[in-house]
Amino acid sequence: MSSPSLSMAIASYGCTRAIKNGDVPLRGVDVRPVEVSPIIAAFRRMVRDLEFDICELAPTTYVIARAAGVPITALPIFLSRRFHHSGLQVRTDAGIDAPKDLEGKKVGVRAYSVTTGVWTRGILANEYGVDNDRIEWIVDDEEHVTSLKLPPNVSHAPEGKSLSAMMASGEIQAGFTSRAGIGRSGAPTAGWEAAGKDDTPGYRELFDNAPELEAAWYRKTGVYPVHGCVVVRNDVLRAFPFLPDVLFEAFEEAKQRWLADLRSGAPDVPDRDKYAGVIPFVGEDPLPNGLEANRATLETLVTYAWQQKLIPRRIPVEELFLDTRKANAA
Repeated sequence: MSSPSLSMAIASYGCTRAIKNGDVPLRGVDVRPVEVSPIIAAFRRMVRDLEFDICELAPTTYVIARAAGVPITALPIFLSRRFHHSGLQVRTDAGIDAPKDLEGKKVGVRAYSVTTGVWTRGILANEYGVDNDRIEWIVDDEEHVTSLKLPPNVSHAPEGKSLSAMMASGEIQAGFTSRAGIGRSGAPTAGWEAAGKDDTPGYRELFDNAPELEAAWYRKTGVYPVHGCVVVRNDVLRAFPFLPDVLFEAFEEAKQRWLADLRSGAPDVPDRDKYAGVIPFVGEDPLPNGLEANRATLETLVTYAWQQKLIPRRIPVEELFLDTRKANAA
């Protein structure tokens, strides 16, 4: 019997390179890679139209989509991570000296359900006592899951205005950097970041000692924020029940090859700068896979999404992530 031919849309990272270039094949599967740039555009195509068999997805988008009944299931494979005391900039003339000073201000985020925003708002509320309901969140893009009902303190930017421009003019006093907010303009399309800007001299990070705070928070909580996860359409899972183990095995092997390069000191290892700084406190594997290894992180993300009114209940992680044989053994 011939191998199934399955489409797959994932971004290019160090940990996915060996899969995308064919060095690590998916056992028994003929993969048809689909390049989507930026990968964020694939997220909405997946949750709206189920366009791909296998797809990378922002974890908050996935949790919201599952709560809305979208027939997809995630595997405990995580393609990117970052901490979130950094990445929220404030205008230096806005009178924002501490997290609580954000209350009563306008803060820009590309879309309210952006995973970066969810992680950061959760930290602000649970670690610093910030009342997120007292902040007006300004968005300038669509939510990936169109049925999502936004809280009343979320407003859309005026027609034709970007968060970047509103931050520059002082119409908003703070904004998330890069793709999460003021570093791009408009919906996700190729080259969209060129239209935005951040790291402007008139802005500063909310936390000026973010790396130290992030390390301390991890040591206290064991939470290491996830971003890209791997999802599969439910009809594909039913047709090919062997697929979860195959995917977990392949993505783990590709990651281990990248880690070997990272540890060897080889030049030009992709994502070296992103992860080298966190290895001293998160451990030698900065991208751990598996449900149990990520339980505290996933439960925290679900709690934050529920607190922020993105989902109607705190969904058990066992309902959300398919715990494969390989994941159990990890």
